[in-house]
Order: sequence, then C-alpha cells, then structure tokens
Amino acid sequence: MRKRTDNPLQQRSVLIATAARVLSQLRHDGRSVALILGAPVLLLGLLSWVLSGQPGVFDEWGALLLGVFPLLLMFVVTSVATLRERSGGTLERLVTMPMSKIDFLGGYGLAFGVAAVLQALIASALTFSVFGLTIAAPVGSVVLIAVLNALLGTSLGLFASAFASTEFQAVQMLPMLLLPQFLLCGIISPTSSMPQLLEWISTVLPMTYSVDAMKQLTIQSEVTGEVWRDIGVLVGFIFAFLAAGASTLKRRTP
Repeated sequence: MRKRTDNPLQQRSVLIATAARVLSQLRHDGRSVALILGAPVLLLGLLSWVLSGQPGVFDEWGALLLGVFPLLLMFVVTSVATLRERSGGTLERLVTMPMSKIDFLGGYGLAFGVAAVLQALIASALTFSVFGLTIAAPVGSVVLIAVLNALLGTSLGLFASAFASTEFQAVQMLPMLLLPQFLLCGIISPTSSMPQLLEWISTVLPMTYSVDAMKQLTIQSEVTGEVWRDIGVLVGFIFAFLAAGASTLKRRTP
C-alpha cells in the first residue's frame, strides 16, 4: 500500500478530486438531488399552509424548522451515501492511492457541504419570499444558521457512517442520534423548564444551540452576543464531528 504524501498541494488536489467525483455522482442521482433540494421546501411549504389560518404562528415555527429540516435530511443522505461507498469497496480501493482517511472524509464533507449550502439557500429563499416568513433580525443571519445546520447534518452523517455496516444501520441511527436532540433542544419545551438532568444533557447537544439561535433571531432586531456564541458552538461541533469521523472510519466494512 502506498503511503499518503506529505505534499500539501498534492493532498489538496486529492481532496478536491474526491469531492468532484462525489458531486459528479450526485448530479446523476436525480432522487438524491430531489431529496436534498426539494424536501425541505416541500415540508416548509406544507407547514406554512397548515398554519395559514393562524397569523404569526408560522413566523415562530418556520424559522425553527428551517434549521431542523436541512439537518435531518443532510444527515440521512450523507450517512447513507458514504456507507454505500464503503460497502461497495470504494474506500479500500482509494486507500491504495496516496490518500488518507482524512482526504476521503474531507472530500465527502466538501462535496456534501456544497449540497448542504445549496439546500439551505434554496429553502431559505423560498421560505422568506413565497411562504412569507418574517423575523425581527436580518434575513442573512437566519440563512447563516440554516447553512450551518445543513453542514452540521453533513458532518454528523459522516461521523455516523463510520459506525454502520449497512445502509439500513445508517438510517437506524437517525432516531438514536437526532430524535433525542429534537425532544431536548427547546422546540417542544424550553430547556430551562426541563428536569435539571435533561437540561444538563441539552447543553451538550448541537441542536440546542441551533434552536436557541433561531429563537433569538425571531424576537431580536439584531444579532446578539448570545447568537454569536451559538454560531461558534455550531461551527465547533461541525469540525469536531468531521475529526471524530476521520479518526473512527474503518478502512474495511464487514
């Protein structure tokens, strides 16, 4: 097996080549593209329709779910697609080249990161223009949180794929990793009103900071220091999951 080169330029070219290959495959997978770009829009459009008879309610819920929907969908798409590559033997073939697990995971992270950004931008644009979402803070701040949530779903999906052996197992991780976060993040009940143990647990869950940021932006006319703190925490989680995924990724899938 050839060793990974220490040349930074060659490392960068390997990572970019991996990302380009994944994007090319994704472009020819119409169902995945439709799921990534279309599903959040359809869900948010349905939500706005359901709440159309209750003035102001969509403004409260729309911003929160604008962050949650992309996170959930990018987690599913990324974890399944990455696991499919591993189970198909792609990783084993690639590591015979001058490529490390970081190059492999970084290439996938970059490719699905591009998809995540497009997803968040399209969903945000239609939610504000067509579905009529209005908030107190600048629109760009909500779009930023939506993009970070989509990237968080991507990094979490890459991390989860390292522990799964089949695509079905990757999907099974959705209720295990994300549904508890949904229950504890503050959407259903404020974290401060939860039992103390659950409140402590919520402080180490990334979705809590996403929801808190969105809540602040719906009522504050400017981006506060608390929102910037939440943004910093989300960025930290994104890089932490990418690093953890690279360190735990198996070269072979049983």
